[in-house]
Amino acid sequence: MQLDESLLKKYAQVMVLYAVNNGEGIRKGDTVLLTGQECSRDLYVAIAKEIYAAGGHVIHNYHPDNIRDKSVSRFLLENGSDEQITFFSKPYWQGIVDAIDHIIFIIAEPDVHAFEGIASSKISMMNSARAPYMAMREKKEQEGRLSWTLCLYGTQSMADEAGLSLDEYWEQIIEACYLREDDPVKKWKQVQHEIETIKDKLVNLKIEKLFIKGANIDLEIKIGSNRKWLSGGGKNIPSFEIFTSPDWRGTNGHIYFNQPLYYSGKRISDVTLQFKDGLVVESTATENADALKEMIAQENANKAGEFSLTDKRHSRITKFMATTLFDENMGGDFGNTHIALGNAYKDTFPGDMSAVTNDEWAAMGYNACPKVHTDIISTENRIVTALLSDGSSQVIYKDGMFMI
Repeated sequence: MQLDESLLKKYAQVMVLYAVNNGEGIRKGDTVLLTGQECSRDLYVAIAKEIYAAGGHVIHNYHPDNIRDKSVSRFLLENGSDEQITFFSKPYWQGIVDAIDHIIFIIAEPDVHAFEGIASSKISMMNSARAPYMAMREKKEQEGRLSWTLCLYGTQSMADEAGLSLDEYWEQIIEACYLREDDPVKKWKQVQHEIETIKDKLVNLKIEKLFIKGANIDLEIKIGSNRKWLSGGGKNIPSFEIFTSPDWRGTNGHIYFNQPLYYSGKRISDVTLQFKDGLVVESTATENADALKEMIAQENANKAGEFSLTDKRHSRITKFMATTLFDENMGGDFGNTHIALGNAYKDTFPGDMSAVTNDEWAAMGYNACPKVHTDIISTENRIVTALLSDGSSQVIYKDGMFMI
């Protein structure tokens, strides 16, 4: 499918003139690591042109399509030694991180099931090998010297997985990203201002705990001290969520996620998690439960790193898209809640992140798990009640909308 040239240009402008630099857009002289697969070529080229037009520089990270019978990664997983599967060139990736100011990643899956039949343990082994790279990125981001953003390029395989035609799939992308607006960059800044207003109200409430209740959820989340709420601010396109990194030690209760999770190329359906004193003590799924358990078994992946809510009034996403970027931002009837198992977002700390030691992060209940940050999503109706620092309670979210 070929996107209309005007829509492609608008999409690229949103990514370059808004999304990078945390919603401020690129600055002249900035260097961007641009990552995508062959199938996203037209958007990849459009974004590169916009970077150059804005006076920036591009480091290309362009990959062959990951298709089952032609996949380099699948060949490695099936035929490589453990040493090859876990190979990581630290000097190369350190050099890349040192050289860049921003990362733009185009999510595009030409074959959603490219790793079908591969043992989950091997896929986890390959993914875990990139943990040092994520740590390099996180350090530079904490210093305020690196931003990143994601966007989606629809493929037939992704549309098939979501049960949509390719035209229907792209219609969700176009609407969600405001690409039919005369000036989508201006529109994004307006929407971001509205979301920031809600976020600021949440910060001012001084919430100690959240109680989330619905037909299939009864969960308690401790927010913890030294926390603030954040919004996407360009990090994902689209992003309508408002989130924080809770004190993992205060998560108790159960939650059912009615949206499938995609992890290591596998679809995991009907996930239910039971928490006790911050730990996942029971997990079930009706599809690929082994992959879920493989993920949770990794160090500190059995703890919550993020809690998020999306207001349906901002999101134009109405259909399941079979990709976390869109599904965690679904509007629909009831907005959505998602919890990430694994690594906490340290930028929810209200002070100087770079001055905090690892021991201090741990003492505050920020989960450390550089190998995993996996969002799991529920779009079922629920009521969220906040326990405030003065001992009072307030309903902050109901029927898919913030009530503050």
